[in-house]
Amino acid sequence: MPMLSISGLIKRHGDREVLRGVSLSMEKGAVGVLIGPSGSGKSTLLRCVNGLEEFQGGTITVGDMQPLTSELTAGERRARLLKLRQHVGMVFQQFNLFPHLSVLGNVIEAPVNVLRRNRDEAVAEARQLLQRVGLGERLDSSPTQLSGGQQQRVAIARALAMHPELVLFDEPTSALDPQMTAEVLAVMTDLAKDGQTMLVVTHGMSFARRAATCVYVMAAGVIAESGPPQQVLESPQHPATKALLAE
Repeated sequence: MPMLSISGLIKRHGDREVLRGVSLSMEKGAVGVLIGPSGSGKSTLLRCVNGLEEFQGGTITVGDMQPLTSELTAGERRARLLKLRQHVGMVFQQFNLFPHLSVLGNVIEAPVNVLRRNRDEAVAEARQLLQRVGLGERLDSSPTQLSGGQQQRVAIARALAMHPELVLFDEPTSALDPQMTAEVLAVMTDLAKDGQTMLVVTHGMSFARRAATCVYVMAAGVIAESGPPQQVLESPQHPATKALLAE
């Protein structure tokens, strides 16, 4: 069973069709990278997967959970999203950390208050996760005391604290300078090596080459081309891919 299956996804903003029948499938442990020009629908696709955007056609299925469809009642959608968000993590372009909580407080917030985990257990795991992303010495810092790259690494640790089956990354380095970008991409590459299933929107071709199992090229609301990174990035077939790489 695929970890993520998207079939015929249609998303409209008024009369404008942002996603025009997008389909893709990812197995457990896969790293999918979405590339494409601004406005091609990459971030909208991620936001549909985790329920931040409603869509007008198609289905989204994560693991063995009940699918999201456009025909669900409001109550059915809420119930399915509640379960889905306990298994799907999201790392945003802007870090969205809670400014009134410490680094440790940000990481344990959802496990304690959503999953109802024992606080001591959640703290112990959060310490391990923060050590893993290189921030084991900053537990008591506030987000405002951290650089952008450090805040994004806290956001990754916070997502991992929920034990997600799938993690979505929406341009996680676009607000960072080159050094901070390298720090965050190093953490993400480490996650990929450990078998974390990820779907990543990025302009970072180096990450796509290093870590992706499949690259999806989006153009005008459709997947124009997809395949292993070497195939798509070194021998592109579609004019949209060739134009993107020429930039």
